[in-house]
This record gives sequence, C-alpha cells and structure tokens, in this order.
Amino acid sequence: MAENTLQDWQSRAAALHFRNQAFMGGKFVDSASGKTFDSINPATEEVLTKVAECDSEDINRAVAAARKAFEAGSWSRAAPGERKAVLLKLAELIRANLEEMALLDSLDMGKLVQDAVTVDAPGSAHFFQWYAEAIDKLYDEVAPTDPNNLALVQRVPVGVVGAVVPWNFPLDMATWKSAAALAVGNSVVLKPAEQSPLSALRLAELASEAGLPDGVFNVVPGFGHTAGKALGLHMDVDCLAFTGSTEIGKKFMQYSGESNLKQVWPETGGKSPNLIFADCEDLDTAADMASFGIFFNQGEVCSANSRLYVERSVKDTMLEKLKARADATQPGNPLNPESKMGAIVNETQTQGIMHFVDEGKKSATLITGGERIYLEGKGCFVQPTIFADLEQSNPLARDEIFGPVLSVIAFDTEAEAIEMANDSIYGLAASLWTDNLSRACRVAEELNVGTVSVNTVDALSAQTPFGGMKQSGFGRDLSLHSLEKYTALKTTWIKYKPNRS
Repeated sequence: MAENTLQDWQSRAAALHFRNQAFMGGKFVDSASGKTFDSINPATEEVLTKVAECDSEDINRAVAAARKAFEAGSWSRAAPGERKAVLLKLAELIRANLEEMALLDSLDMGKLVQDAVTVDAPGSAHFFQWYAEAIDKLYDEVAPTDPNNLALVQRVPVGVVGAVVPWNFPLDMATWKSAAALAVGNSVVLKPAEQSPLSALRLAELASEAGLPDGVFNVVPGFGHTAGKALGLHMDVDCLAFTGSTEIGKKFMQYSGESNLKQVWPETGGKSPNLIFADCEDLDTAADMASFGIFFNQGEVCSANSRLYVERSVKDTMLEKLKARADATQPGNPLNPESKMGAIVNETQTQGIMHFVDEGKKSATLITGGERIYLEGKGCFVQPTIFADLEQSNPLARDEIFGPVLSVIAFDTEAEAIEMANDSIYGLAASLWTDNLSRACRVAEELNVGTVSVNTVDALSAQTPFGGMKQSGFGRDLSLHSLEKYTALKTTWIKYKPNRS
C-alpha cells in the first residue's frame, strides 16, 4: 500500500458514503421511531452523519431476525467448511476496503488513521480469517463409558448472541466478539457504541456481501440506556458479550438475573501496572514501550499501562526519557500521517480526563503535558501527560482515566513493587522489565492479572486469550478459548444392545 498524504486522506474522507441505518434481517432499515443521533468527528466537531437511534422495539426486531435465521439453520447447521468459506471471504472484503474501514474509525472516534489502516483494520481481517480457519479443526468428544454405551459430547452454538462493544477500537472490538460467535454457528445482534457506529454498519454490509445469510449478523446502533439495556434484558438472547466499563458490566450481570439467566461475558475496566526494575539494561526500549503503552490510541485502551512503577535508582533517568518521548508525541490532525496522537473521542471524555489532570496538579508533580489543546480552535485533544511524586492512594494511580495520563511511582524492593501493582480493583494486564529470568518468572507469577507482558507491553495475538481478573471481568476474547463462551456442551448418550452371537 502506497503511503497516503494528509491530502489523500482528506480527499477519501470527503468521498465517503456513510451507512447510517440499522442493519437487520439482511437490509438497512430506519429505527422504528424514526429518531436519529449525530455522529460527530471529535477532531473537527463536525457532524459526519445522522445515525438511526434504535431502542427496545428495534432490539426486538433484530433479535427476532436473528432467532429466525438461527432456527432456519442455513448458518447454524451449515457444514464447517461452508461457514469457513464465507468468513474467509469477509476477511478478504475487509482487506479490499481497508482504507475505508480505517477512515470510518478515524473520523468517528478520533484515532490516527495511520494506526487504523496498519493495525486496526488489518487486525480485523486477520481475526476473521483466524476463526474461519479454526472452524473445521474443532473436534467433539467421546466420553469413556461402560460397554454397550456411547456418550457423545458436542459443542453446539448457544443461539442468539448479543454483543455490546466500546468506542475505542470500534471495528476490532466488533470483530473480536462477532468472528468467534459466528464461526461456531450463532446469530449475532451487535450494538456498537453510540460514539462510533459507522464501521460496524459497513462491516454488516460486507458480511452480507460475503454470503452471510440474512438475519445472521445484525447491527443496531443506539444508546446504552435504551438499546443496550433492552439487549441485556431480552428474553430471547442466549448469551451477551460485553467490553466496556466495570459499572456497565455489572448492570449487564443484573439484567441477566432479571431476565432469562443469559450467559454474560464481561471484559471491563483496567488500570494496568508497568514495573521497571533497575536490572533492565535497555532502559531506552523500556521507555519507548512505556510511552507507547499509555499514549497509543490517546490512552483510550482498557489495558493501557497507566501506572508505572520504577525502581528508585533509575527513576530520574526514566522520567527524563519519558518526558522526551511525551513531548515528541503531541496530538494532531488524525488524518495527517505525521501526527503522533489523535483526538479524544468526544467532549464528555475530554472533560473527564481534564478533571483528573486538574486534580492531579494539586496532589502530584506534573512532569509534562497537562493541557487541553485545540487545532484551529476546535477539537478534543489532550497533551500526553506525566505525573510523579504521588501516593499509591491518589486517584491518578487508582481510577481508570482512559486518556493519555501516566502516573510514575518509585519502589525500593521487588515485594513492594508487586504489592503496589496488585493493589487495585482491576486485574486486566501488567508489564514488567528485567533481565533477570528468575525475577521475571517470580514476579509474573505473583501479578494477579489476565496477561503479563515481560520486556514488552500489552502483548496479545489471536492465539492467546485476552481478559482479566477481579473487576476487570472474566470474559475472554481471542484464541480457541473464546469459542467456549459461544457454545454449549451437549451430551447424547446411546445405549445399544450387545452382540450375543
């Protein structure tokens, strides 16, 4: 792919056609009420399009379409090879429309288009391909029994899967849920975040083009307190997968108990620690990755390494390195390939981040950043910000800010570092830096999180499960393990007559 200039991206953006209706039963439709909401570009504050504002009636329609498709069996009972072929074609269609998919996410939520076109959109295609390739390599079981008995244990699709995904990685998160759920034969009703619905709607169109039967994949844009709640309470949704805040994850657990005891798989908040020991010889790489771990995607990452614990003897050195990297990572136009950081998703999130920053200035030492900036007088941009000299009890070190704000705390001993790292209601991910193999193994074993990255940050792949501990939830995305939440174990026990000859 030839490198695009700012003018190239602006030209492509101007030519985009936004899909702004709900997608259900294989076609785009208006919301039942006819209501719409504005999809706003946070970098320019301009309205991109008006999107169908769906509510409980639309959720009913989408779930009915999904159930009808599931019962018809054209997808749920299709041969694994048939589902594989369709999802492989969908992966290729995403690749064929890579720049469009990247632009939709960049315009919708402010991320750098360069990141979206090199990481997010190709990642989405990769995950669809990975689950497509896995479909015909999954085996059922034969249980050990007494003679003249045959016990078959099958993994069968659960039925209708509701998926509620966040705004920070709109296309990727939609893919993480839907690719696995579709691979094993479910029908899906996806509610994208109201801040970023556009790529999900285009994904639905590509899925239909790839050959997914009508009703198997439905996208219902709307607000969390209406459409999201209705999906959580719906009596005909068999499973709900959610990525978002811990507060809302708890609500979906409550909705399950108030309705049909549907399975709920939450992946929720995070406040990931990053531990740098003095025996890490390559402090430059550690600083590079620590900066990446908090400033990538404007810090709007559930597993962002927002707490940095540094052994005291190298703290000042690390602060100098981090400040230099932060100062070189200033936000700019998300469509400019030269920009190092994009826009915050909306005004509400921007004000929330700045509240933490303003309070932090009263209780900690501001090393760099700490200001909201504007481009041509507009936009939701926050400088990469670093605080030091704060207590472990400071909200900067405890609360999920979901923005480009790093807290740096010194430690003296390994035990102290582990204690502070684990002193959190969250347990999504952690990183540590050391050249001592014994320490790496020892500390990794003690960290109470879903993923520990050693001498890197935020490591993940299609082959490894992603999810957390504690109030980061217990849902797992990626890897073959994620298929477990979208399937049910079904036993068929056959007793047959012995051969009496």
